[in-house]
Amino acid sequence: MIHFGKISEQEFLADYWQKKPLLIKQAIPNFISPVAPDELAGLSLEEEFESRLITGSTIDNQWSLTNGPFSEDTFSKLPEQDWTLLVQGVDRFVDEIYDLIKHFDFIPRWRFDDVMISYAAKGGSVGPHFDYYDVFLLQGSGRRRWHISSKHCELDNYLDDVPLRIMNTFEAEHVWDVEPGDVLYVPPKVAHHGVSLDDECTTLSFGYRAYSKQELFESIDQQSSDRNQYYQDPIWENQNTPALIPSSAINQAQKILNINTEEFACFVTQLDTLDVQLLQYFEVDEFDKNAHYQLHPSCKIAYLLEGETLKVFINGEQFDTQAFETQTMVQFCNNRTINADQYPELTIHLFKKNLVVIID
Repeated sequence: MIHFGKISEQEFLADYWQKKPLLIKQAIPNFISPVAPDELAGLSLEEEFESRLITGSTIDNQWSLTNGPFSEDTFSKLPEQDWTLLVQGVDRFVDEIYDLIKHFDFIPRWRFDDVMISYAAKGGSVGPHFDYYDVFLLQGSGRRRWHISSKHCELDNYLDDVPLRIMNTFEAEHVWDVEPGDVLYVPPKVAHHGVSLDDECTTLSFGYRAYSKQELFESIDQQSSDRNQYYQDPIWENQNTPALIPSSAINQAQKILNINTEEFACFVTQLDTLDVQLLQYFEVDEFDKNAHYQLHPSCKIAYLLEGETLKVFINGEQFDTQAFETQTMVQFCNNRTINADQYPELTIHLFKKNLVVIID
């Protein structure tokens, strides 16, 4: 769990989440990244991972972007400094990274997207930019200097003829140095520019993507005249139920379009193409009646409580819960784990649908 220091978890949710950035020193004390820089480079050689190499700096704004997978020869030809390696979706494949998501379960898990890990040589960065994500930037090793700004975060403020979305005008309002265990929270439409201060810099990015009105309309085959409006989280109250979709979140969605609860729940648990492929091709061992299982890392799960009625949604579809106890289903949704010996019927049902994997 995150150590917020002088503020409480609820103060963070009320005063900072989707509002303003916050540096949390030693949010995870004594943290060391489970993935070392050379291991990250190894992952970027594999086709399963989406990876990118970025070289350049704001000194001359000469930037280059290369997409993976890479070869070992790629890294031997890199300059000594001013380059960054980015690998997306590491949580889908590395259990130790997947387990770190639990630190942030005060935010509903159905809002979570993925964990990206970056390694940067000294001076390496991806340039000043903003996006529509909430992101927790956990420093894994080495040191990085973050420049933060809420100014000039407009779509027309990007450099031309550059293969990256890098801001043309950037004025830092905060400059913060981070070390392993520090977490920087950056809300949507707040610009951030991180520069490595040494050759040991790895950063783990826990991203929570905001949904555009256009995406919501397309999901339910409707049309919208205002497609640049974004879903905004309510002030989160539920701290120990990361799979619950509370009524406050439904109300927020209904503010930007007329959508019913089931449609919204299906939408927020939809998988992207890569995750669908991962579920289609992962190999399943024989069922072990004594094993402990967890929801597959690529799966998305959420539930609705409407009075005494429970509705569960997995990967964009409603899950039939009639044969199972409500408390058992809620516990599985929030913990994402289940003991086959204790709950054999539900575990077998999930196993047959390729939704769970054995915990080693």
